[in-house]
Amino acid sequence: MQISINAKEILSQIDQNTKLGDLREIAKDIKKDHELAMEIWSSGQYLARQLAILIMDKKLLTQELINKLDEDISRHKRDERNQLIDWLMANQLAKDKKTVSLMESWEHSPSALQRRIFWYYQGRLRWVGQTPPPNSEQLLSRIEARIEKEEPDVQWAMNFTAAQIGIFQPEYRARCIALGESTGLYRDEIVAKNCTPNYLPKYIAIQVAKLNK
Repeated sequence: MQISINAKEILSQIDQNTKLGDLREIAKDIKKDHELAMEIWSSGQYLARQLAILIMDKKLLTQELINKLDEDISRHKRDERNQLIDWLMANQLAKDKKTVSLMESWEHSPSALQRRIFWYYQGRLRWVGQTPPPNSEQLLSRIEARIEKEEPDVQWAMNFTAAQIGIFQPEYRARCIALGESTGLYRDEIVAKNCTPNYLPKYIAIQVAKLNK
């Protein structure tokens, strides 16, 4: 795709020192501009693609286009890849009934990134503090059956969902803790000070203690 002068001017404002807050300010000035978003996206630059996501038109995010974005994102290194797909989910896909419906169909997607989004979205539904959806029992059973066989980035999202179920639904808490103990996922993970570990027994205990303060 040939990049317009307008897109080039915007790209010139972005460098390695640009913060997410800066990108949000640029996006606020641009507002919604899907064509411009696609031009900026075509640059292939990580921060530029984060900006592009902010100004996309969610009404135009078809499964076909999402597959293309997914393919592009998969070429980034791991931390950028996960940030981009999660950013797309939080800033676009979760904000429209049509794209929410798409996300809910991705549990068995051939794309690991889309499976990650399926599980991360389910976790976020509980994390935001609203009444948990009625499918926790079914989700937990599927996590127990498949988490050890999944790819690492999908495992993380499944683990996140199990954590949120355990935190916000006491009737499943012991089961979620037992899942972490039996799989051992993240047991030996070293986390920075003041960061919550991913190991389910610790994760759930820390967050429940915060809720009970």
